[in-house]
Amino acid sequence: MVDETSDFFGRGKNNINPKKGKVLIAEPFLEGRYFKRSLVLLAECNEDGAIGFVLNKPINLTIDEVLINIAHFEGDVFVGGPVDINRIYFIHTIPNLIPNSIHIFDNLYWAGDFMVLKELIEQKVVRPEQVRFFAGYSGWSIGQLSEEINENSWLVSQLDVSEIMNCNNEKLWEQSLRRMGGRYKMWSNFPENPGMN
Repeated sequence: MVDETSDFFGRGKNNINPKKGKVLIAEPFLEGRYFKRSLVLLAECNEDGAIGFVLNKPINLTIDEVLINIAHFEGDVFVGGPVDINRIYFIHTIPNLIPNSIHIFDNLYWAGDFMVLKELIEQKVVRPEQVRFFAGYSGWSIGQLSEEINENSWLVSQLDVSEIMNCNNEKLWEQSLRRMGGRYKMWSNFPENPGMN
């Protein structure tokens, strides 16, 4: 019997396929400004590639501090990824109010008519737990995400909609790994800068 926690640096995929609605958890060895210790919600994932949004990298600005001509709305804007960072994207749980919303899973959607959303914010109809904003997105071309998963850059996991909509917790990366147990729990304690140990 093998104790999988005994091999701290052992690589082993968790055998969950990436698909729309799943969450990618960066392995502790993954570096980079956008993806180091990140969780990425996959808003789309098919044979043509994948689109996602980093969930746990707030920029500590509200949407009205980022865009002009929009009413004040509580809740941080997050860095969604390295692609198209000068554009705002959003996910939400109010498809009945926002036309042209794209279904992700359960009651979670992305995109839709932004002008309608602006009006809803102006009218104070929506709450921060119903809408999350991102500057930019994360994108993978055909086969790229599968290749990165095979290289052990990502673990594939799942969060429920309420966790996704409320996860402004910078400890979410560690919490998600601990929840997976085994060696992943140990990875959550891996120092951000190993050279400092």
